[in-house]
Amino acid sequence: MTKILILGGGGMIGQKLARRILDENIFPGADLTLFDRAFPEGGVPAKSITGNITDRDTARHLAAHHPDVIFHLAAIVSGQAEAEFELGWDVNMMATWHLLNALKAEHEKSGRTYRPKLVFTSSIAVFGAPYPDKIGDNFLSAPQTSYGAQKATCELMVSDFSRKGFIDGLSLRLPTICVRPGKPNAAASGFFSGIIREPLNGMEAILPVPDTVRHWHASPRAAARFLTHAATLDTDLLAGRRALNLPGFSCTVAEQIEALRRAAGQKAVDLIKPVPDPAIMAIVDGWPRDFAPDRAIALGFEAEKNFDEIIAVYMEDDLNT
Repeated sequence: MTKILILGGGGMIGQKLARRILDENIFPGADLTLFDRAFPEGGVPAKSITGNITDRDTARHLAAHHPDVIFHLAAIVSGQAEAEFELGWDVNMMATWHLLNALKAEHEKSGRTYRPKLVFTSSIAVFGAPYPDKIGDNFLSAPQTSYGAQKATCELMVSDFSRKGFIDGLSLRLPTICVRPGKPNAAASGFFSGIIREPLNGMEAILPVPDTVRHWHASPRAAARFLTHAATLDTDLLAGRRALNLPGFSCTVAEQIEALRRAAGQKAVDLIKPVPDPAIMAIVDGWPRDFAPDRAIALGFEAEKNFDEIIAVYMEDDLNT
């Protein structure tokens, strides 16, 4: 029996991941535990633990159960991390430090036999301008936001704890996940989903940036696939480079809107209202726009090939739910 722990299991991606693990029998006979501050009503029927990821004793308690696979999705989003500096570092970095040290302690208590697989969700925010036309696998990590710095720090910790043999970890630099179901959150990138999700649900959407902005996207369905694929990947194939740029699709906001027009017509597009927001634009200006994720593709990671597919995934999986 494989013990699986999802940190951030009450969030959108955590719920998608848990559902995929259970419905598709990714780990036969899995003992699945979800951890988060709160869980959605009617969420995935799995063992759930409510708590604060920043609490060191909580990390020790979770590690003491010796999960075989840990998906670390717990974080506060980019906009909040930028606005609340101390909270961003506490949640997005120090919580990971406490967890890794708790896992190290269990590794040592076990006679060095316990070595869990840890899949950490990082972000393309670990990169900073100036960018090439496409970011390749050898482009340096030089974040220009607090969120990106926090994720980059965690990547280094996951790599070093893996090098020492305490865990078997890897970090996945997720594209912006779009179209996200549910209500808007504090992520600076939230409008990428909002300009599609809200019009599809007959609601007005605010566009805070010019439609020339280009970005890198994948669907929630692809995100869940990324995570389960990573959990079964032989990390020896990474040759010590334990952070991966994942596949996605690059397009402008204008191209997103054209895909919406194809899916739902002009009436939906008319619900998008441009309202410039200099604060969001300042953050978005520092984000990467396109990638050549050759390593991840060679390792079997897959995402959508166009934005029409991303909209279709939302309409199939989440529209009106």
